[in-house]
Amino acid sequence: MKELMKKLSQLPGISGFESEVVNLIESELKDHVDHIEKDRMGNIIALKKGKPESPKVMLAAHMDEIGLMVRHIDKKGFIKFSKIGGINDQMVLNQMVYIHTKKGPLIGVIGSKPPHRMKAAEKKKITSYEDMFIDIGATSKKEAEELIEIGDPITFKHDFFELPNSLVTGKALDNRVGCLIMMETLKRVNCDINIYGVGTVQEEVGLKGAKTSAFKINPDFALALDVTIAGDHPGMKEDEAPAKIGKGPAIILTDASGRGIITHPKIKEWLITTAKEEEIPVQLEVSEGGTTDATAIHLTREGIPSGVVSVPTRYIHTTVSIASMEDIENTVNLLVKALECL
Repeated sequence: MKELMKKLSQLPGISGFESEVVNLIESELKDHVDHIEKDRMGNIIALKKGKPESPKVMLAAHMDEIGLMVRHIDKKGFIKFSKIGGINDQMVLNQMVYIHTKKGPLIGVIGSKPPHRMKAAEKKKITSYEDMFIDIGATSKKEAEELIEIGDPITFKHDFFELPNSLVTGKALDNRVGCLIMMETLKRVNCDINIYGVGTVQEEVGLKGAKTSAFKINPDFALALDVTIAGDHPGMKEDEAPAKIGKGPAIILTDASGRGIITHPKIKEWLITTAKEEEIPVQLEVSEGGTTDATAIHLTREGIPSGVVSVPTRYIHTTVSIASMEDIENTVNLLVKALECL
């Protein structure tokens, strides 16, 4: 799984531009499922058929990552950009990026006013992304416009690395981790129910792909597969983010203080009971933070009982997120056993 995790992490795919992730998912699953389709929104839906009268379950993992988009080119050929998804400005500065043009990816670097020429007050504040620009080496607006266009998507350039204790680090682990889990679960599971593995689009900008794909499938119940904040590092209080790396997947009981999803009681009991019976380590989380595709799915049609299973991950929404391959493996094991016991 580690090699597949590396491939997923390094693929480009900001919200609305997930096609390369779609292609990898299709390639990986074509020999393990009965049907694959891509809907008009851009979601990929893979079906592993069970008995016709059996329940339908949806496993949703969003494919998109946070990123940038070309907004303006100034007269000297420097590029102003907009943020796509939730990005902390301090993470953006001094990054290398790929601008994905019609001719292929183009390297650029994000710069700002040099600290050597900043006043004391300027140095103390975090530079806003509006004060930054991308340098592609162009010397004029005309030269830059021959290389790029307004609206070109931009991804951060960062390699994937292995760390001690089965940890890995890279960009886009939110949510290529979930994509990996969805694919591995479909490859391994053997049961009579109908399982829809869905790679959803545009989660980071409004849970958009989850809304349309859930409406199309109309499953009997659903699980969003995602990452959650690991609070096991300096600067975090235990009650701010209780999930820890290496302690197994987190079963999310509620997120966004209940404004996102409150996990259906039957989903909660099903997952926790499976974990106990199979001796799979899990963590329980009541979150006050962000939300997932499950928020959109559970409000589709007349309502779909839904839950969330997440892998604890440090430094989410950066290029250096850290997750545990052991936690990923335990998440796959939990899902396979839970589905096979239905």
